[in-house]
Amino acid sequence: MMICPLEFRYGREMTKNIFTEENRLKKMLKVEEALAYAYFKIGKIKEEDFKNIKDACKGVSLDRVKEIEKETRHDIMAMVKAISERAGESGRYVHLGATSNDIIDTAVALQLKEFYEVLEEDIKNLMRVLRRLSIKYRDTIMLGRTHGQHALPITFGLKCAVYLAEITRHYERILESRHRILVGKMMGAVGTGAGFGGRALEIEAFVMEYLGLGREEGPTQIVGRDRYIEFIYLLSNISTTLERLATEIRNLQRPEIGEVQEYFDIEKQVGSSTMAHKMNPITSENICSLSRIIRSFIIPSFENNILWHERDLTNSAGERFTIPHASILLDDILNKTIWVLENLKVNEDRMKENLENVKYYIMDENIIMRLVEKGLGRQEAHEIVRRCAVTSQLQKKNFKDIFLSDNEAKKYIDEMELEETVRPEKYLGNYREIIERILERVNNWIGSEESYK
Repeated sequence: MMICPLEFRYGREMTKNIFTEENRLKKMLKVEEALAYAYFKIGKIKEEDFKNIKDACKGVSLDRVKEIEKETRHDIMAMVKAISERAGESGRYVHLGATSNDIIDTAVALQLKEFYEVLEEDIKNLMRVLRRLSIKYRDTIMLGRTHGQHALPITFGLKCAVYLAEITRHYERILESRHRILVGKMMGAVGTGAGFGGRALEIEAFVMEYLGLGREEGPTQIVGRDRYIEFIYLLSNISTTLERLATEIRNLQRPEIGEVQEYFDIEKQVGSSTMAHKMNPITSENICSLSRIIRSFIIPSFENNILWHERDLTNSAGERFTIPHASILLDDILNKTIWVLENLKVNEDRMKENLENVKYYIMDENIIMRLVEKGLGRQEAHEIVRRCAVTSQLQKKNFKDIFLSDNEAKKYIDEMELEETVRPEKYLGNYREIIERILERVNNWIGSEESYK
């Protein structure tokens, strides 16, 4: 019986496989193998014992562990017994000196290490598609909007580049967080390593070297949960950017704007069971919905750090939800975002039309600047333009006519100069340099695929 939507609706199989019971067990067995390796390296056990334990770990099945767990009611002890029964005399060295969370937390770090490879590739792929859009539409002028209202002209390429800059910062955060997140421990029940006979630091070093992980410098029974908080916060931060981008697409697709459109299969796709005309941005909406689920894991992640003394069990159940679900869902919406952008229809004609309809209003800042150049003070110039704009809207008349009939305004700017002043392509600031600056930073991380020139 399947209940969780991750089982049948959301998430890529390759990512879900990282967090399956089978892979969790595989990673825990790898940690036990690494512990045996460490004992061999310090001369505590023979190489034959290490090889026997290593071979035993490879042969342990999830079914056998579950069978033993019915008796032990302890998953790690069930695994230890399953290894020991296959390792013969060498089984007496399995799990020696370790506590359950030496195995569990280090195994989680291995799962996260595997996920980081997927996450980094996802982010780089998103950077690539945003880079292509930034270059392709570098000079495609459109309305900029603030507070949901018309503001000043920008370009669609610049809009994409701004998102690209934000995604690039997320990529940098991912790289910077690796050494804090991908950390295990092998220090026993309260973090002192007492069970390892005075050689805990050596043993832990060999274990983590074997597994390719960092080690918790201040352990208790567990790895510090501030690390998991940072991980979930990182995923939530990325999800927020993806939701903002998806929301932008949804807004720009509204019929009264119509500047972009999510791909819609006209031959087969249905937008509504009753409204046959609908072509809804459903993937962008889905990205927004799942992003909110990811961010909902922030609170339990913070609360999982509030543990008694050297550790209690109140974090355990929650982490079985937060880490896998947030990871799987972020990978899901990252790939959906890539798909939306790769197939996005950009309506350049509609962008031009929308711009032309309001060019006198959105160019009022430049009109103010021109009036100041003519000798007016900034406040005086602003008041003239504000008065003309408000009058135009209230009387539903053309701004140009109102402005040129204003006794003050017409003293400084005539019709020809006004037309020159309200050309959007002349008021885009340093947009090209801004895009170039962003692309240069991106190219430093993922290489240059296309020439910007």
